[in-house]
Amino acid sequence: MSKGRVFIGLSGGVDSALSAWLLQNKNYDVSAVFMKNWREDFCPSATNTKSNYCTQDDDLNDAISVCDHLSISLEVVDFSKQYYERVFTHFLYEYKHGRTPNPDVFCNAYIKFDSFLNYALSNGADYIATGHYARVEKGPDGIYRLLKGTDLTKDQSYFLYRLNQYQLQHVIFPLGNLDKVTVRKLARKIGLPNANKRDSTGICSVGERPFREFLSSFLPAHPGPIYTLDGKYLGQHQGLMFHTIGQRRGLGIGGVRGYDANLAWYVVSKDVNRNALIVCLGEHHPSLYCRIVDLGDLSWIGECPSDGSNCYLSQVRYHQSDQLCEYYGFGTASGRVVFSSPQRAVAPGQSLVIYDGAICMGGGICVSMEN
Repeated sequence: MSKGRVFIGLSGGVDSALSAWLLQNKNYDVSAVFMKNWREDFCPSATNTKSNYCTQDDDLNDAISVCDHLSISLEVVDFSKQYYERVFTHFLYEYKHGRTPNPDVFCNAYIKFDSFLNYALSNGADYIATGHYARVEKGPDGIYRLLKGTDLTKDQSYFLYRLNQYQLQHVIFPLGNLDKVTVRKLARKIGLPNANKRDSTGICSVGERPFREFLSSFLPAHPGPIYTLDGKYLGQHQGLMFHTIGQRRGLGIGGVRGYDANLAWYVVSKDVNRNALIVCLGEHHPSLYCRIVDLGDLSWIGECPSDGSNCYLSQVRYHQSDQLCEYYGFGTASGRVVFSSPQRAVAPGQSLVIYDGAICMGGGICVSMEN
């Protein structure tokens, strides 16, 4: 007897392919959807974006091969308009204003678990599924909780912290209790045609491509001055959007008379009003560290953290080791995280995600930092 109808988001990669097989073997009625989230001809503001970097056609062919192998249907659904309007324009806005956004977070919140979810439910599905390494559990209180995947080297709950109760009750993550090595072994054992396909990287839904070239095709670069913390002019940057806090490479400045030639320069902040890049000398300069991060645009999966009374774990970037912290809320819109140990290179625009053990509670966007 079927456990329900599931639409699996099939990306062409091995993770979602094995997820489809696992769902079949758990007696779900499985259909596949390939999401087309990026169309270069949809972006009239861009120039010179035509390239061979996008693998969408190859990914679709791999998805077709997987569906043929598993004998499941495949539908191609175009969400590129929604992606451009709800994810990519935000991505460009943030970079234009000197911040460092994470498009994967918003692609999950607004496309995969919103547009795709709504499409699936309106077409007869009970659930959607993806190849994310994360878990969903319903507690005795009826609250759905998002948990880290058991393979902590692949855990993707960081990218899913903006999901809500409605979304989680309709989501299945078949790989939540598996590790990547097992996924590869199972994929080879059952003969999946993409069992040895390498994992994708790059900008969510856009693919792997030279970042500076790609961003320049949407936003005009505005060169400006590079200053030390004490205001000494060192040279010119090619655009604030090409740099982030803690960055060393690509600054175009080497040894400077009067400064230690054995130490490298690192980005410590961006002065958007002056279009200036501020740098410090040395990988562990105190100005690169902070103990306090103020958050905006908060999103909680269930209950929000208690003010200061408990120690939580947190991550300010994907795959960072868990960091002890306390949380203080300022109403529903903003909050403050105080770390037990100083954190290096936290950038405005990044997502800070808070955990209670393995439970992902939610998080917010980094707005400002204090030492």
